[in-house]
Amino acid sequence: MLANQFTLPIPENDARRLTTAWLFLGLAALVIGGLFTILIVLSRTPFFQEIIPWVDFFRTALVVHVDLTVLVWFLAFAGVFWSYNSTSRCMRCGWLALLLASAGTLIITISPFTGESYPLMNNYVPVLQSTTFFIGLGIFGLGFSLLVLRALFASWTAGSNITGVDALRFGLFVAIVAAFFAIAALILSYASIDEGFEGQAYFDRLFWGSGHIIQFTHTQLMLVAWLWLASISGAHLRLSPRAALIIFVLGVAPVLMVPIIYFKFDVSSGEHMFWFMQLMKYGGALAAVPIGLATTLAIIEKWRPTPGSEAERNALLYSVLLFGVGGIIGFMIKGSNVTVPAHYHGSIVGVTLAFMGMTYHLLPHLGFSKVTGRAARWQPGIYGGGQLMHIIGLAWSGGYGVQRKTAGAEQGLEQFEQIAGMSLMGFGGLISIIGGVMFLVVVYLAIRPEK
Repeated sequence: MLANQFTLPIPENDARRLTTAWLFLGLAALVIGGLFTILIVLSRTPFFQEIIPWVDFFRTALVVHVDLTVLVWFLAFAGVFWSYNSTSRCMRCGWLALLLASAGTLIITISPFTGESYPLMNNYVPVLQSTTFFIGLGIFGLGFSLLVLRALFASWTAGSNITGVDALRFGLFVAIVAAFFAIAALILSYASIDEGFEGQAYFDRLFWGSGHIIQFTHTQLMLVAWLWLASISGAHLRLSPRAALIIFVLGVAPVLMVPIIYFKFDVSSGEHMFWFMQLMKYGGALAAVPIGLATTLAIIEKWRPTPGSEAERNALLYSVLLFGVGGIIGFMIKGSNVTVPAHYHGSIVGVTLAFMGMTYHLLPHLGFSKVTGRAARWQPGIYGGGQLMHIIGLAWSGGYGVQRKTAGAEQGLEQFEQIAGMSLMGFGGLISIIGGVMFLVVVYLAIRPEK
């Protein structure tokens, strides 16, 4: 293996099995989240909506959909990366973490069907105000916390002679550190919130700090995926492993400011929320910009595509594009309009596409068939292209004052520009749903047992 190749070797059997199990949890979350999309549509459909025994099922289903397709999918894929890079130390801890996370996911899934849920669309982790939901969320959180604690002590880390392998392992390790800070922040917020807050205001403050910090984990994992996908798909990166390692340090450095924010500003204060926004706005780009530029330059300059890597290559292309557009839109935000979801949808989809590309790459290393065919090659473009239209439509509408977290007549679509922007958003969203379904079908065809 070349020293400047950013790839990781195939792990031993135990780590490979654990990696596979975390991947299956993430894929299951996407499948179930997709089914909730159908329920969201049916909840607004005549006849069906009459048999639902509780009100506001639309927002109830939306809460579970978001938690499964963002929270569980992202954190389960963190388990994929960290298990793939783990030693055999405390494998039972790894399996217990997976068991808890899986049980929590199952309970979250069934929680809407256990009675009135009173959904709250707060930031980062929207919630249902039901005992069943909170039990499921708590158990999932315990599983993820155990995953992080094990990963801190059971990960392969960089050696003294820095190679591409060492750089990726260090990138994975600093993502673990960021996740540890996020867990600590959640505990601090829970212990410090003013007792006068309740409902959505309470949960916004509960998840505000940890929600911002965990984005550094997602970003670091995405950057690891970018370097990995670029290497295996034939891009010539003008980035040394040592430089990549330094960039990963810069990427996690803003997290070290978190204790200062908690020490200086009360969790319930506007200053606390403001400084976390600034931390994410400016600190989130410290590693993403240089690695994104290096990856883009490699794509433009000297890309000799490796045969059979088209799906991974296309996932990388659209991941860089969507994350970059989402980041640019972030600097255009003025007020609470739909420019805000345009920003975070771009960022979220950029991460998701990187994870999709890594799924395609890892499947053969986990004992499944290699992803091939037109559907696999086209899927990243269909999903990414649809999402690009989706966020451009949102940003366009936001510029004309369309407010976020509204639907139907509440949006107040009166101007042609508002209607055109939201129409583009809806059309792009439909295309991206098709691309998401294609991903699940392609993966299913690769993992199904041979006849």
